[in-house]
Amino acid sequence: MYENEIHELDERMEKSIEALRSEFASIRTGQANASLLDSIRVEYYGTMTPVTQVSSVSVPEARMLVVQPWDKSLLKEIEKAILQSDLGLVPMNDGNLIRMAIPQLTEERRKELVKIVNKKAEEAKVAVRNIRRDGNVFMKKEEKKSEVSKDVIEETVERIQKLTDRKIEGLDKLTENKIKEVMSV
Repeated sequence: MYENEIHELDERMEKSIEALRSEFASIRTGQANASLLDSIRVEYYGTMTPVTQVSSVSVPEARMLVVQPWDKSLLKEIEKAILQSDLGLVPMNDGNLIRMAIPQLTEERRKELVKIVNKKAEEAKVAVRNIRRDGNVFMKKEEKKSEVSKDVIEETVERIQKLTDRKIEGLDKLTENKIKEVMSV
């Protein structure tokens, strides 16, 4: 009973975890990664569009990103957007494409990034717990209707808690891995 509700809660929690994965991908480590530019947007025909949708982003070397826009007129816009971002990258525009060397992170910057990783992870945990709360509130309403036995309600609330615990554990592992990645040289 209540399988659909638990499945829905599971999907909502999984979306929170995916959102965190996406945010973690945009946090710069010492390695080049095309997803670093996912959050950068440029104006393209009057619409703010992700750089990754108007260009090809490649990683020719471990510490090099190359952006090749499909429309050369976007080169200056992309360059400006990268400079204004908080990534700390310096784009080099050669008229055809933009190259960016990924600088080595300082120890101080690594510690700042770990704080950011922990903050984003905590936000994701809060989101998962809020989804759990939504499930528990729903079950309390069901209990008040008194169409279902108290045992079924308690069992479902317990299943929601176990689901939440598994998701939080997954978030902890994800966070731990990202911190290792940030702290590794």
